[in-house]
Amino acid sequence: MAEIGIGIIGGGYMGKAHAVAYAAVGAVFETSLKPRLEMVAAGSLASAERYRDAFGFQRAAKDWQELVADPKVEAVVIASPQATHRAIAEAAFAAGKPVFCEKPLGASLDDGKAMVAAAEASGQINMIGFNYVRTPATQFVRKLLAEGAIGQVTWFRGEHTEDFFADPAMPATWRTQGRANGCMGDLAPHPVNCMLALMGPVAELSARIETVHATRPGANGPEAVTNDDHAQIMLRFQGGAMGHLYISRTATGRKMGYAYEIHGTKGSIRFDQEDQNVVWLYRAEGPEGTRGFTRILTGPAHPDYLAFCQGPGHGTGYQDQIIIEAKDFLTAIVSGRQVWPTFRDGLAVSQLIETAHQSSEDGRWHAVPKT
Repeated sequence: MAEIGIGIIGGGYMGKAHAVAYAAVGAVFETSLKPRLEMVAAGSLASAERYRDAFGFQRAAKDWQELVADPKVEAVVIASPQATHRAIAEAAFAAGKPVFCEKPLGASLDDGKAMVAAAEASGQINMIGFNYVRTPATQFVRKLLAEGAIGQVTWFRGEHTEDFFADPAMPATWRTQGRANGCMGDLAPHPVNCMLALMGPVAELSARIETVHATRPGANGPEAVTNDDHAQIMLRFQGGAMGHLYISRTATGRKMGYAYEIHGTKGSIRFDQEDQNVVWLYRAEGPEGTRGFTRILTGPAHPDYLAFCQGPGHGTGYQDQIIIEAKDFLTAIVSGRQVWPTFRDGLAVSQLIETAHQSSEDGRWHAVPKT
């Protein structure tokens, strides 16, 4: 079996998730290309050495530049802060290496455009990390919609709601500073990606983006919050359907509220990531008195489930989503064909978020430019 040396930049929350995924993916999916955890880079050599010991890498790099340049690193995974994405991706593509980058695609729309240009000029495999859309449940929903299971879609309601900043007494952190770290920069890319995957492109939108708690406790007293806490977006899809999206980090009681509801002329679909192994499907069939939503538990009949478990209803979890991403990245490398979502798909997300900011600033509906 052929091997490929994987270099991961970042060893924190997502860096660890990707290290675990690449250590497991070959066994879970029996991939034809076996990943080798070759090198890890972090904020310092000491941190990288710590991650090397903890996660099983062959070596630690003194910085990301050393990792990207190393000939034994044959594919690069970027799991570092947004502001570093562009420079790392451009260097990796220049070195002729495939790149997987965590969302979002850089810290700005300009970063995203430059990263897409570098990716497409290099001809290398490129993917962006939107893990939640890879659950067997949401992959199944995409299939249902493609098959026309609920008829013509007329309405979409989506949300990504969490409550980690619901309490105004929560201290200020790096997350409360800078637009890229706000709710629209941090949470919104996931539900926007999901919405585009399920519904297709957005024609126009109207958005309102707000800060709920203007200050938070700081080391020297109240500290101003310089980014957003929640946002709502009204939408008109190119296919004609209407929609609405709500994103919040102050939604008291919500922990992982990545949820959507879709109405069609022949049925409806509901999903909530807090119950990620269940899809609710309503079909407008049969006598009215016996109609109702059917609770569908994911199992081996659904996409990417069987590799993890042979039992229906046993369920998959968060880490399994990252393993599915790793499988898709390796598949793209082996086949030489891009696998959704590419950097260009990530750019479409960034463009919609930028358009939402423009709409919130001037209070008008805006057409969403094509990417």
